[in-house]
Amino acid sequence: MKILILGGTGLISSACTALALQQGMEVTLLNRSESTRHPLPFGARLLRADVHADPAPIAALLRGERFDSVVDFIAYTPQDTERDVALFAGLTRQFVFISSASAYQKPPSHYLITEETPLANPYWQYSRDKIACEAHLMQAYHQQGFPVTIVRPSLTYGVSQIPLINGSWQHPWTLIDRMKRGKPVIVPGDGSSLWTLTWNEDFAQGLVGLLGQENALGQAFHITSDEVLTWNEIFEETGRALGVQPRLVHIPSDLIARYSERATGSLIGDKANSVVFDNSKIKRHVPGFQASVSWAQGVRRSLVWFQADPARQTLDAEANSLWDGILNAYARAYPQEQL
Repeated sequence: MKILILGGTGLISSACTALALQQGMEVTLLNRSESTRHPLPFGARLLRADVHADPAPIAALLRGERFDSVVDFIAYTPQDTERDVALFAGLTRQFVFISSASAYQKPPSHYLITEETPLANPYWQYSRDKIACEAHLMQAYHQQGFPVTIVRPSLTYGVSQIPLINGSWQHPWTLIDRMKRGKPVIVPGDGSSLWTLTWNEDFAQGLVGLLGQENALGQAFHITSDEVLTWNEIFEETGRALGVQPRLVHIPSDLIARYSERATGSLIGDKANSVVFDNSKIKRHVPGFQASVSWAQGVRRSLVWFQADPARQTLDAEANSLWDGILNAYARAYPQEQL
């Protein structure tokens, strides 16, 4: 099976690339540069180009190519999917668009999320753009026969990421450092909302299992773990893995969003909500799919990776300053709290 992956060296896509190669697929990556954290896997062919630049050179680069599946990890706007339809119509039997589970209705009207849950997120432009991408691709499917499959990951992580709520995505060690030094750590709300964290190699099992499936065309799937934890449990397990008792301070999400514009989307429009996913659809299409890495296992793997090289333990000074400012404001409102 011949696969083209747009991206392929990111946190999620690198795991999918590695698994596709492991299963004997012929994998080509279309990528402008190699990742330092997720280098090009051995055996993958690289077409070096920037798909977000002028599409004409990309079309020339792909002339004469045919793929069983194309997977786009780096399309974020309808302009991107318009380019994809123009580039790949006739070049592939299946086009897989990586959307986002954050596109589901927020706040959710039902605790259990299925693929039929409405797509509506008034808080996060990223999610609204993904919704618009899906609408455009499904229109192309119905009107032109464009062979799209939509995949919606939720919060997916790997060894190089410790995805704690309200953390620093670029410098995830920052919250770990605060815990180790006994500094207070913000948990939005009362910490009791439910969430799902998915190991990237588990996600890859579902995604790669969909490749080449004709009955997946015109369909949408989310691929997540079945493990459901509160944010309190997620932070407490992280503390156990570190051998410390984290100092959790519960602060209303609305207050956090007043100090951090980014939190309006990623927090109010996503992680502050309780979300439980029904994975029965992906399990029907990919028999045997089962996310096997628990948070307790995954966070320890990530900590080992970070601790193996101090250079990976970068800190986000801006985020630390923001968190301290929020904590100080909270302490002024609730002076009886000992922070």
